Amino acid sequence: MAKTYFASDFHLGVNATETSREREKRIVQWLEEVSHDADAIYLLGDLFDYWFEYGEAVPKGFARLLGKLAELRDRGVPIYAFTGNHDMWMFGYFEKELDIPVYKHPIEREIQGKKFLIGHGDGLGPGDHGYKFIKKVFASPVSQWLFARIHPNTGIKLMKYFSGQSRDMTAVPDFLGEEKEWLIQYCKEKLETSDIDYFVFGHRHLPIDHLLPNGKSRYINLGDWLVHYTYGEFDGKEFSLENLTLS
Repeated sequence: MAKTYFASDFHLGVNATETSREREKRIVQWLEEVSHDADAIYLLGDLFDYWFEYGEAVPKGFARLLGKLAELRDRGVPIYAFTGNHDMWMFGYFEKELDIPVYKHPIEREIQGKKFLIGHGDGLGPGDHGYKFIKKVFASPVSQWLFARIHPNTGIKLMKYFSGQSRDMTAVPDFLGEEKEWLIQYCKEKLETSDIDYFVFGHRHLPIDHLLPNGKSRYINLGDWLVHYTYGEFDGKEFSLENLTLS
């Protein structure tokens, strides 16, 4: 049976347990492996540690990933991407060059009879007011226009700096408990008006599979590919968090 795959937070462009290039090669290998039985592949943001699409330029690098995504789309594999807080400045490159739709907000989607709410996860739920303010500033067309006036050599250095600051704030290593995990609070609020089976997010950098208080809905966080190398797999009956086997 065809499967639906989910992954998030590759953060290509920054070194971690492996170099960015080594990690990129693993991602490309994983994409090729899952493509053979994939009904669809969802990439839930922060694919890059920094990203800004200038009018006629994008950050250099990532050729292996972009080439593999283009190849899979040419083979007819459905791929959907989301912006994260590190790569929110996507303005059409993925759609035009790779034929991959990009979503800037969570979406609801029915997959093999189950209802999913899918998104990156940043800025959802209570709290984090400082980040929510900064996100509004970064998402402003005025801010984007002004940043585009900066030469890429300087602009990309600034993106790298701010990306490092944001990543340090996001990567809280421990599960904080249901009442302190903002995405769980968001899920509980959504369940008051929507019947969702699976909430699937990234951003948190921690693999989480949490049964929500209604006893049937689940909050899934996909973890990351900086430390955990985890991804989601839905076979039409069960959703599981899987670990990439590192060799």
